[in-house]
Amino acid sequence: MIFIESGLVVGFLLPGDSILFAAGLLAAEPGSSLSLPLLAVGSFACAATGNVVGYWTGSRFGRPWLLGRAGYARRHVERAERFYLRFGWLAVVAARFIPWARTFTPVAAGVARMSRPTFVSATLVGAAVWGAGLVLLGYLAHDVPWLARLAYLAAAVAIAASVVVPVAGWAAGRFRRRRRERPPQTPSSASP
Repeated sequence: MIFIESGLVVGFLLPGDSILFAAGLLAAEPGSSLSLPLLAVGSFACAATGNVVGYWTGSRFGRPWLLGRAGYARRHVERAERFYLRFGWLAVVAARFIPWARTFTPVAAGVARMSRPTFVSATLVGAAVWGAGLVLLGYLAHDVPWLARLAYLAAAVAIAASVVVPVAGWAAGRFRRRRRERPPQTPSSASP
């Protein structure tokens, strides 16, 4: 899930923070078969790999598509290039802690042709602090009972929301399409 949230544009609704923190909590449970080092390294690797895939997607597909559009899109690409030239490293690291931004920032960095070495260094720092850091923080929080209960509740709500929100959006869209497809009733065909 961490890779999907970080690397695929469809992953912006996934609750990565809550999952990582809860994984650390579960690893701290007595008798748990979850390995803290394996969770930390795996989270780091998935987050970093996801970012690289997002960057590649933006540079390979997003940029040509946007530049092929009208002049309006071209202006936005030029603005993004200036932004990533000036603030790119900090933006990639900070985006790790903002759920929707961690999905779209690597893609935008690829579109803007952010320097690859700068992007990779920011990705590695962000993945280490966010991915491995949240797992470790959850592990350490296990010994604070009220915090552990609150974290489990937050993780459950976030995971449920990541399922309910897309399903509700799909159902609402389907309902709207069906209403549009239904022919309007005329006053004479309406029941009294």
